[in-house]
Amino acid sequence: MRSDDALLVSQLCAARAGLKVDPEKTYLLESRLAPVARRDGFGSIADLLASLRAKREERTIWAIVEAMTMGETSFFRDHKPFIRFRDEVLPDVVRRRSGSPVRIWSAACAAGQEVYSLAMLVDGQSPHLSGARIELYGSDLNERALEKAQSGLYTQFEVQRGLPIRQLVQHFEKADDMWILSPRIRQMVRWRRINLVGDLSALGQFDVIFCRYLLSSLVAPMRARVLESLAMALAPGGYLVLGEGETAAAITDALQPLAGDGGLFGRNPAFRAAA
Repeated sequence: MRSDDALLVSQLCAARAGLKVDPEKTYLLESRLAPVARRDGFGSIADLLASLRAKREERTIWAIVEAMTMGETSFFRDHKPFIRFRDEVLPDVVRRRSGSPVRIWSAACAAGQEVYSLAMLVDGQSPHLSGARIELYGSDLNERALEKAQSGLYTQFEVQRGLPIRQLVQHFEKADDMWILSPRIRQMVRWRRINLVGDLSALGQFDVIFCRYLLSSLVAPMRARVLESLAMALAPGGYLVLGEGETAAAITDALQPLAGDGGLFGRNPAFRAAA
């Protein structure tokens, strides 16, 4: 892959989605772009990028950008945030809402394991939620990831990563060499393609937002922008859940850490006035 082609891809990803793509890692770019070139009928990655330079078609641009968004995920990743969600966060937001719908958003949800993990927990806690209406949302920039998420189909390897055997038996059925999630759990989630560096104001506010392990994949100027947009999307008393070791400190004052063992943030009430 030519260095100017790698730089073009890197610049496109930063401009359109805030993604940090190292143009020196040509092996990564080639492994992600080769399927795009084949799928769109190009003889090579070079042909794909030549077409991009010549036509600047939006469909081609986004196919390239989305190919670079593929992230690693698993069911109940890190486990601890899900325990805290079940035992502390969910009961608290249900109490705060006093009968109004509780809105929970898994942003950058990739192939859906995170939001389905939340759905399984909500399902298991339903007898203790006093009939509360829980609305679950999953979003990602990558349309192909969203298609996989909505299908509810996962490989043996994917269900073995973090999914407790009890949840597997209760909520999945074998489908040839794959596992399919029950329609009941799948139907708990609403899906939408969302670019987190765009305007999120039309989405409304959420009681809980999971957005984990995204910050390190963003170029520095976009980290504050995304965190501030997510802060504004939090309902009063809402929770933002970041990944293990991630923090909003030194990036923005829009968020403040909440008490506990880390990972939970709330909106700084002074942020709007300061902005």
